[in-house]
Amino acid sequence: MRAWLKPVGVGAGGLALLGAIAYYAEYQRHGRYVQTTNDATIQADQVAISAKLAGYVKKVAVEDNQDVRAGAELVEIDPVDYRVRLKAAESQIASAIAAGRASSASRAEAEAALDQAQAGLKAGEATLAFAIREAARFQPLVASGAEPASTLSQLIANRDRAVADVAAQHAAVLQAKRRIDTISAQEGQTRAQTETARAERMGAANDLLATHLSAPITGRIANRSVRVGQYIQPGTRLMTVVPAGQTYVVANFKETQVGLMRAGQPARIRVDALPGISFTGAVASVTPGTGANFSLIPPQNATGNFTKIVQRVPVRISINAGPIARKLLMPGLSLEVEVDTSAQKAELDSVRSEQDRLGS
Repeated sequence: MRAWLKPVGVGAGGLALLGAIAYYAEYQRHGRYVQTTNDATIQADQVAISAKLAGYVKKVAVEDNQDVRAGAELVEIDPVDYRVRLKAAESQIASAIAAGRASSASRAEAEAALDQAQAGLKAGEATLAFAIREAARFQPLVASGAEPASTLSQLIANRDRAVADVAAQHAAVLQAKRRIDTISAQEGQTRAQTETARAERMGAANDLLATHLSAPITGRIANRSVRVGQYIQPGTRLMTVVPAGQTYVVANFKETQVGLMRAGQPARIRVDALPGISFTGAVASVTPGTGANFSLIPPQNATGNFTKIVQRVPVRISINAGPIARKLLMPGLSLEVEVDTSAQKAELDSVRSEQDRLGS
């Protein structure tokens, strides 16, 4: 009875040895290039809804966990104060436009006054020229006694009066030109006031529109903290919209695992919340740095009590799932992820060869 146990034991041992050899060969060929981590979660590019304006909440149009379409109304802030601001801005525009019209009328009046002054100047210059010629013509006649001296004195007085009149007309022309320059400056100021008022109206109109908060994307409402009657400040976080069907995986592999990890490599994903079900995926990208490197306060290792800690590198992985499964893949769920990096195993030999050439 015991005689046949020995051959069976030898055969079983041989099979175990062959299995071990086969496993070792498969591990060396492929298994050692499959990187695994359970430090992975589902994530989504969720959008935090915050207030741009201060005011009392007049209406909340959504509930917790409600599905919404992009553009759907979420929250309304009491718009009364912002409507008043818009009316005030429109009144400022009307006032500035009226001032512009008054400036235009003043310019027309000033230009007419300039034309009148220039015409008066031409008339005065003509009168002065005539007076000069008459005084010059009668001067030799008076000297010869043909005309009385009183006549020459009158002509000289007329000439001097014409000179003064021309000077006055020059001053009138100059005054009219300066009046036009002043009105031009006023018109520029009025135009600037009009543009400022229009900009204020645009800002007031934008603020009035901002009293209605709408969903920027299609998704589901989460973390809703806003309530009707609540007074909110600019930047107050009101709720979050989690995108529907746009989840992905972020797996934090050890730095010793990502040397051969590249975009496009196949991945297998197991979700803790769905036991017995696995999903396929692919590496989308590898973060160009460790998670600690991008933390708010990065570690400084230049100390005497340094302890080496294996760092983690975030890897983004796309996940292949149907519509039904997508509804179950909520952000934050824990995962186990495997990535097959065997396609890049030849790179190790390339790196070694390159370093050998540089070393030599």
